[in-house]
Amino acid sequence: MASERIVGIDLGTTNSLVAYLQDGKPTVIPGEDGSPIVPSVVAINGGDVQVGNAARATLLSEPGNTVYSAKRLMGRGIADVRDELQLFPFHIVNQDEADAPLKLKVGDRTLTPPEIGALVLQQLKRNAERFFGTPVTKAVVTVPAYFNDAQRQATKDAGRIAGLEVLRLVNEPTAAALAYGLDRAKAGTVAVYDFGGGTFDVSILKLHDGIFEVIATNGDTHLGGDDIDNLLLRIALDEIRNEFFPGYTDAQLPAALLQKVRNAVIEAKIALSSEEIAKLNIDLSDFGRDLTGEPRRYQREISREQFEQLIAPVIARTAGPAKQAMKDAGITPAEIQEVVLVGGSTRIPAVRALVSEVFELAVRGKKPHTELNPDEVVALGAAVQADILGGGSAATSDLLLLDVTPLSLGIEALGGVVAKIIQRNSTIPASATEHFTTGVDGQTNVAIHVLQGERELAKDCRSLARFDLKGIPPMTAGLPRIEVKFLIDANGILQVSAREQRSGTESQVEVKPSYGLTDEQVETMILDSFDNAEADLSERQVIEAKNEAQTILDAVQKGEKHPAWQQLSFNEIQDIKAAVLELEASVKGGDYKIIRRGIETLDKHTRRFAELMMDSAVSSALTGQTMNAAGESMGDGPSAPHPFAPAQIEETKKPE
Repeated sequence: MASERIVGIDLGTTNSLVAYLQDGKPTVIPGEDGSPIVPSVVAINGGDVQVGNAARATLLSEPGNTVYSAKRLMGRGIADVRDELQLFPFHIVNQDEADAPLKLKVGDRTLTPPEIGALVLQQLKRNAERFFGTPVTKAVVTVPAYFNDAQRQATKDAGRIAGLEVLRLVNEPTAAALAYGLDRAKAGTVAVYDFGGGTFDVSILKLHDGIFEVIATNGDTHLGGDDIDNLLLRIALDEIRNEFFPGYTDAQLPAALLQKVRNAVIEAKIALSSEEIAKLNIDLSDFGRDLTGEPRRYQREISREQFEQLIAPVIARTAGPAKQAMKDAGITPAEIQEVVLVGGSTRIPAVRALVSEVFELAVRGKKPHTELNPDEVVALGAAVQADILGGGSAATSDLLLLDVTPLSLGIEALGGVVAKIIQRNSTIPASATEHFTTGVDGQTNVAIHVLQGERELAKDCRSLARFDLKGIPPMTAGLPRIEVKFLIDANGILQVSAREQRSGTESQVEVKPSYGLTDEQVETMILDSFDNAEADLSERQVIEAKNEAQTILDAVQKGEKHPAWQQLSFNEIQDIKAAVLELEASVKGGDYKIIRRGIETLDKHTRRFAELMMDSAVSSALTGQTMNAAGESMGDGPSAPHPFAPAQIEETKKPE
């Protein structure tokens, strides 16, 4: 069992940690130097690879052989970071390859961000193996809530390269809430304010019976403690340059000096979280002597008041995303029961004061959660998830493990296109609905084909199930309102139900398992979707254009029986008939752009006809009856969504 131990890992922008559950309490595993924190820094010199504090020390003397903050580059290509390249202090070797993954020059090696992340993960793996005395091959790894699929996949790739099977990716705010045991409540709303070294994000989580759902997230991927460090660094460098290196630019200053000053201002920043005054006392003797012949030394004091005035604009930038996240979630500060602070920058008293103000905590007699080390809280939460996955101890046996769907789930629509209902990487349990209608008059049966995959066409996706919704009362096409609901429970079991809302007729199917694919099969399906994306989209556009054209042509044909047709002039009727012929010819041609132009032309020439039909419908409604396109009485009834058979999806998806 020991060899199957699963650890929780926080792979951070600035620092990384590995943790496990000991006697029901999550605990961080110390590194080789006794420190629980492993800086996310990698240094390479020939065959020598250093990670963590040793690499950070190398950053002072050999900055060209060192890389840090690689997490910012995970899952991103050159085109994604084109505007940000000047912010990166390391050498990117393929800046001219727009579609290529990033490659960084570190010492004499060229590495991708996942490979750099893998080196950090390998160090954490070694720390855990030394601590337990047994191999560690499985882990739960945390990621920011805003990470997209490419970034999440890059994180899993880093784990695979490091020799770790990443069993789950857990959102960092969810992990932080778990670390505090906030899942023990039956329901509630939690805000996680994560102000780390390189990024800031705030997440609003809704808790339902022990299940966390991230309902809103916002932030700034280029706002963090680094920005505060840079403000102090700017002051110190300006004074050092003026005193000891007059006429020099920043680029002309020794790289080792820059790193030495950076380390000193970071220490001063940390001190100011608990002290009223911090002193900078930097030995610069390695960089020459002053005009009197004495070894150079830079000294100054900075008070907490000066510090807070200096950083006020930076921390104020966190208020906007926090308020926007609450707005996106549709809640007020008063509706948030708990606020959790994550990241070393939340130790700053001014930051905690701002959090209290934004979330209106003081007026409610509340305080943000600061009981746990903000640098460790995410790793501690990952350890809780790891314990659940490992079978659970007494402390976690009643908790629910969250998972994500590996591929999108949907149904086949007219023409063989796929209507996706639950998107890939949705956290489960998950539920979503969409509404459809019929496309043929008197249709009493609808065949529902459940699919899985990322391709645009049903023939290229995996078939999961088929079932029929029978017994729909015969109605005019477009009048039935059919709700299709997908529900994935905590065990990954998919239930699909269909219900005609006017009559109450319903049917459902259960799919066990909901996916059941190997990682290789999932990867192949995803890669196929990338490789064929352009062709798939083109084919889908043609199908959808033909569907829309046929619906309009059918409507015009029916409309010729409507009394309003007789009110049109000879020229108007001829224009409509010419447009019909043009559209019918374009459908046979198969160019969706030409079909769209034909649809627009027919729409233009039938506008007055539509207005006459509407006037007739209003007049009929005033007498208590609604007329269909052929002028036949249909009784009362609202307009229906797009046809199920033509399967044009009405955009009413409602994640639940």
